[in-house]
Amino acid sequence: MNNLNPRQREAVKAISGPVLVLAGAGSGKTSVITQKIAYLIQECGIPAHKIAAVTFTNKAAREMKERAAKLVQGSEARGLMVSTFHTLGLNMLKRHPETFGLKSNFSIFDAEDSRTLLGELLHKENASDRIDLVRGLISQYKNNLITPAQAISQVETDVDQFAALVFEQYERHLRAYNAVDFDDLIGRPTLALQTDVALRAHWQNKIHYLLVDEYQDTNSAQYQLVRLLVGSRACFTAVGDDDQSIYAWRGARPENMAELANDFPALEVIKLEQNYRSTSRILKAANAVIANNPHVFEKKLWSQHGPGQPIRVVACSSEDTEAEKVATDILNHKMMHRHEFRDYAVLYRGNFQARIIETKLREFQIPYKISGGQSFFARAEIKDVMAYLRLIINPEDDNAFLRIVNTPKREIGPATLEKLGSYAQQRDCAMLLACDEMGLSLHVGDRAYTRLQDFHQWLQDTARNILDGDDPIQAIKQMLADIQYQDYLLDQSATPQAAERRMESVNSFLTSVQRLWEKADNEEDRDIAAVIRKLVLLDLLEQQAEEDDSDKVQLMTLHAAKGLEFPHVYLVGMEEELLPHRNSIEAGTIEEERRLMYVGITRAKQTLTLTYASRRKQGGEVLPTTPSRFLDELPADDLEWSGKESTSSPEKKLALGKAHLDSLRALLNP
Repeated sequence: MNNLNPRQREAVKAISGPVLVLAGAGSGKTSVITQKIAYLIQECGIPAHKIAAVTFTNKAAREMKERAAKLVQGSEARGLMVSTFHTLGLNMLKRHPETFGLKSNFSIFDAEDSRTLLGELLHKENASDRIDLVRGLISQYKNNLITPAQAISQVETDVDQFAALVFEQYERHLRAYNAVDFDDLIGRPTLALQTDVALRAHWQNKIHYLLVDEYQDTNSAQYQLVRLLVGSRACFTAVGDDDQSIYAWRGARPENMAELANDFPALEVIKLEQNYRSTSRILKAANAVIANNPHVFEKKLWSQHGPGQPIRVVACSSEDTEAEKVATDILNHKMMHRHEFRDYAVLYRGNFQARIIETKLREFQIPYKISGGQSFFARAEIKDVMAYLRLIINPEDDNAFLRIVNTPKREIGPATLEKLGSYAQQRDCAMLLACDEMGLSLHVGDRAYTRLQDFHQWLQDTARNILDGDDPIQAIKQMLADIQYQDYLLDQSATPQAAERRMESVNSFLTSVQRLWEKADNEEDRDIAAVIRKLVLLDLLEQQAEEDDSDKVQLMTLHAAKGLEFPHVYLVGMEEELLPHRNSIEAGTIEEERRLMYVGITRAKQTLTLTYASRRKQGGEVLPTTPSRFLDELPADDLEWSGKESTSSPEKKLALGKAHLDSLRALLNP
């Protein structure tokens, strides 16, 4: 622990009761968590399998576990639980499925699976925005541990009533499918721990010490899960920063940090305020902005990196000019200082802002990477086709069966699927294989049994054509024609153009299948089943590729930038109704937008440039804008303005502007 500062060491050694580590941006919180894990094992004698650490992303959990393992002997770390909240919840469901009303082979619905189910439940009302609205409300219910019955009893508006009734149907279908959705991975264990004394005792005995990372991002269900797991013993450390809580739209409650002090009066609060990332000027700006938010816990970041360069504020006449200034500035700065492109990041409030920046970067031949885009394999249409292919090569894949048995609709309802699931469980076989058993007819009725038999027979014939035929690609295309998948997309999409784009994605996918099949080096790899198995792995490879370290400028939203750092940061679109966003202004939730600004500022290590456009295109019309109120909250003495009058003297402004323009001209015309 010699490499820790005094406050960090204090946080590591505080183990006698509940601890809240208020960890400012760049203050080394991961080091504190991993060193504390080592301290608990090596100095306090707590076995690794009695320690659990939870965070919010698989990447963060993986990094935490790897760093902790380096600090202790291999055998000492055996059994250490480091995972996301959702993985912890999933492990609880898998260990005691019957406690949660599940069978052992339960399925997990991802966001797209949930959207598809809701689209079916809403029938002709399945406009994308309507589905998203209802899905968001159902997610809120689950994050707040509200059951369908409670949701129905608490309705206040017609929208609430509609969503609550859909919620009831949605849960009934999940039960029929023996499935849970992403929110259930937290909600179901938490609700069960509240009422099941034996289950609660089991998990409290299993976890003797709990560490929680990014505590400010917890929602109500996650907070209750933590409280129930630590019990009256209250041996835990929560690490977080209320100033970086930027996920209210998905249920995060920064007030959970204050709630800790109420639920655990003996809570010890330790502040990590030394920043190891940024210059003093950058931190001064961050402190000044966030000081405008109310605080339960006060803190002030500081650094030993020296004052650094002034923060530049660049006013631009239009969004096109703004994008060009950013592109030329990156190019010039890189040439002058011999940096790498990867040292630069452009951050923005909304994804739509990236388009024009991309255009300018391409124009100047600057390599770039956009973070946070949807994976090709995450698209609903690709998941549909992949589910058919997965079931063809593995008839026991119940997840795939549940996805496609009614895609498109085959009039096989939830009651039938529930009975099929129960029968398959009794027979200890997969649901698809149970469809053709004579005994099933006694459970589901003649019409439903005939539909299931027909589906099973058709899939068997299709599988033979694909796996044993001379042209598997043509057989896959025939499969899609058999189910009239193009018509299904037309029915499910908001416009014919959207359906056409989705079908183009399917055709692109089939081209990839064909390419892999034709390029196989040997007869074994030319097996279409082997090709399909390779495709199942492609999404993982794609995600790994996104984490590459290639030399490219990074483009991302402020939300996506949280947890990252870059030597040189450009924060674009510093305008009212962009940052802060129009929705937040109307809803009166400026505090979260200010936290978003704080996160953006503290991503920068050496230089920070803020830009805004005087006019921006909105809804097809070019309109004047107002500079963001957050610019007025920055310390004026640490700003260097370009393109707009500041509060400096006219002489100083003229000199600064002239120097800046002369510098740009010199770089553009060497």
